[in-house]
Amino acid sequence: MNATVWLGAALFFTFGIAPAFFTPEMKHLLGDIYSGLVAQMVLERYFMLHYCCSAIALIHQLAEWVYLGKRLHRFTFGLLVAIIVFSVAGGAVLTPKLKDYFKVRYSAQASAVEKEEAKAAFRKWHGVSQVMNLALLLCLATFAVRVSLPPPNGTRFTTGKFRS
Repeated sequence: MNATVWLGAALFFTFGIAPAFFTPEMKHLLGDIYSGLVAQMVLERYFMLHYCCSAIALIHQLAEWVYLGKRLHRFTFGLLVAIIVFSVAGGAVLTPKLKDYFKVRYSAQASAVEKEEAKAAFRKWHGVSQVMNLALLLCLATFAVRVSLPPPNGTRFTTGKFRS
């Protein structure tokens, strides 16, 4: 259930919420600066969602391994690790970098040359973050399918005893 809620929230944010901040109506209502600032604040919450769901998924995978004796599937566990890496890279590396370029771009103290450099760098790193987010969504969709389907070796739930 965690994986499907996680995937649904990520898809809703990526294709429903995030584009709304940059519509002409929003830019007219808030202006370029404030619509970008609001989008940055919401993006921080988006990555918090990824961190929480990643922790739940990791604990769930490890608990099944320890308590039920289920072996970890390399591909599924690798997908989870890739999702965690993408989430941390997006939230802890790219988001602060984009925030810094955004501040320089709209700073009153920055020169015109610095603003243009920040604008170009922001555009480049924003593209990188978008590609990384799409890769994250692809990994997350594959992970959700993998954990929701029954294993190929028979039953989905074990009837054995819990190990302690």
